[in-house]
Amino acid sequence: MSGNHGRKQASEGEQVADMVDRVFRDRRDAGRVLAKLLEHHRDKPDVVVLALPRGGVPVGYEVATALGAPLDVFLVRKLGVPGREEVAMGAIASGGIVVINDDVVRGLRIGAEQLQQIAEREARELLRREAVYRDGRPAPDLSGKTAILVDDGLATGASMHAAVEALRERLPARIVVAVPAAPESSCRELERMVDEVVCASTPTPFLAVGESYWDFTQTTDEEVRELLQAAVAPSPERSGAAEPSPAALVRAQARPVAEGVPATDTLMSIVGDAQFVLIGEASHGTQEFYEARAAITRRLIEEKGFNAVAAEADWPDAYRVNRYVRGRSDDAAAEEALRDFSRFPTWMWRNTAVLDFVGWLREYNDHLEEGAMAGFYGLDLYSLRRSMEEVVAYLEEVDPAAAARARERYSCFDHSSGDDGQSYGYAAAYGAGESCEEQAVAQLVELQRLGNDTRGEDALLPEDELFYAQQNATVVRDAEVYYRTMFGGRSSSWNLRDRHMVDTLDGLTRHLSGQRGGTAKIVVWAHNSHVGDARVTESGMRGEVTVGQLMRERHPDACRLIGFTTHTGTVTAADDWGGPAERKWVRPALPDSVEDLFHETGEKEFLLAFQVAPKAAELLSAARLERAIGVIYRPETERQSHYFRCRVSHQFDAVIHIDETRAVEPLERTARWETGELPETYPFAV
Repeated sequence: MSGNHGRKQASEGEQVADMVDRVFRDRRDAGRVLAKLLEHHRDKPDVVVLALPRGGVPVGYEVATALGAPLDVFLVRKLGVPGREEVAMGAIASGGIVVINDDVVRGLRIGAEQLQQIAEREARELLRREAVYRDGRPAPDLSGKTAILVDDGLATGASMHAAVEALRERLPARIVVAVPAAPESSCRELERMVDEVVCASTPTPFLAVGESYWDFTQTTDEEVRELLQAAVAPSPERSGAAEPSPAALVRAQARPVAEGVPATDTLMSIVGDAQFVLIGEASHGTQEFYEARAAITRRLIEEKGFNAVAAEADWPDAYRVNRYVRGRSDDAAAEEALRDFSRFPTWMWRNTAVLDFVGWLREYNDHLEEGAMAGFYGLDLYSLRRSMEEVVAYLEEVDPAAAARARERYSCFDHSSGDDGQSYGYAAAYGAGESCEEQAVAQLVELQRLGNDTRGEDALLPEDELFYAQQNATVVRDAEVYYRTMFGGRSSSWNLRDRHMVDTLDGLTRHLSGQRGGTAKIVVWAHNSHVGDARVTESGMRGEVTVGQLMRERHPDACRLIGFTTHTGTVTAADDWGGPAERKWVRPALPDSVEDLFHETGEKEFLLAFQVAPKAAELLSAARLERAIGVIYRPETERQSHYFRCRVSHQFDAVIHIDETRAVEPLERTARWETGELPETYPFAV
């Protein structure tokens, strides 16, 4: 055939790196990788994807979905030499096309009658499969089309050779062969036969196709039928077809991102003139979420004048980082500044992505005047005892008598053991100890009345240090109530925590705005379950509120909510609260979930900005499952533990989807994290 012969490997180009020996999770995963290498065929009206059943169909489905092309099967039955069936003497293909290798037939002296018997037997099996797969639909017209032949891999390539020879009889304009895995030699041989060859990986040595898959479970006839029925149809403009599938609709309105980060113009159109940008995460242990969120925040600081990051982190721990990034601490490096994050889960903030961002923020501030610097603050309330210590330490510097009174008030908490507040809350809630609410409130009131004239000369940024101490006293007051309430009902304690975070955010905004003489602009880092608007979620029906909901209510035109999702990969999480960090495999998303729909688009990553994607917004205004992984991941009860129903296009202003993600990298790696969890399909084909 005429045309530009050539071959692509996944190790070439910017899309996939170092994949010559890649092991795919399953055939669907392989198809998504292959689709990226066939991107230049996307949305072309003359392209048809033809999958070789059965194993090639899951691969072909992902390719066809990603390219916006129709999918069909191209049935080929090899005519094996009698007694040596692995040797092909020809093939019979869809449409009754028979291809004979005359050299083999003559060389082995196979008679015409014997050849006819074998051809008739294989033709009957081919017709049976066509009836099962096509359900009465005619074979597609391939004349003048670009036909992409897809299989799940090649060994000798004999079946694909036969398919190519049979396909020529259908008079396509171009033939493309695309496979996830094949020997280098098989790819080279095919280059001489067709217009284009795409081999996603070429392992050396090549032992078997199954060695390139974690899960190489046999594809069934029923799976083939289901995939053919679910395949993306050509666009209405090309074929007069009905409405596109949900996955195709989402793909059509998606915006590209690079490593989770949208283009600058896209990002700025979403943010607009917002004062608050809340950026979520679908887990507390995913590297891509942390890195993308940090990169987006850098752009907002550099290009939109944002001057603070407020994180789902404890106030005193984050304030040590704030001192460091503003050059006001004795910490010599970013890693030192993060050392107060010593309470479970340490990996949530002591990880490589946060370390890099804190280092960047220090370098950014080093070139600025004090009033122009960007800070780093915590919003959470878990630091009951640490915050008490910080209140006393501040008062020791400015008013020793007031420090003594603070110690006396806070001694009320001494009847409980432990430093996490839960022991106090349990004892107070069940009558094993007194409530310290009155003392915590009294201390906050006194500190709020404290004037500015008694601070020592060595105090760091006196107005900041007073605000820091006052906020610690606020944490003590709210944490006291929170820990008592947590034993009385989940929604009550949840709501106290999220209201505290929003109150802290508002207080920080007032403080920074007054200090700088202008409106403070703040980026918020928190989990999707806090950033999203609870009013359109299952949790909202239980009476829970969230930071995102409260910010929309308090600042309706001044905030933007951005969420993240993923389909599968790995995550850093524990089995139970307080347990060691583990690198766990994230199970593929459940059917009827947002993540599964996004996965069906075939895109590696993308963004949906609902204000400019009305069709996707309408589609996602219907309730679907959404996954939330915190610091604990329990896949054995995943539906109950990690999924809830929501209306995503109302929950967020924009969503960024990264289909396959990896575990965030803790600064302290445990042996269990280094080992990691093997996929459930291990040791299939390994």
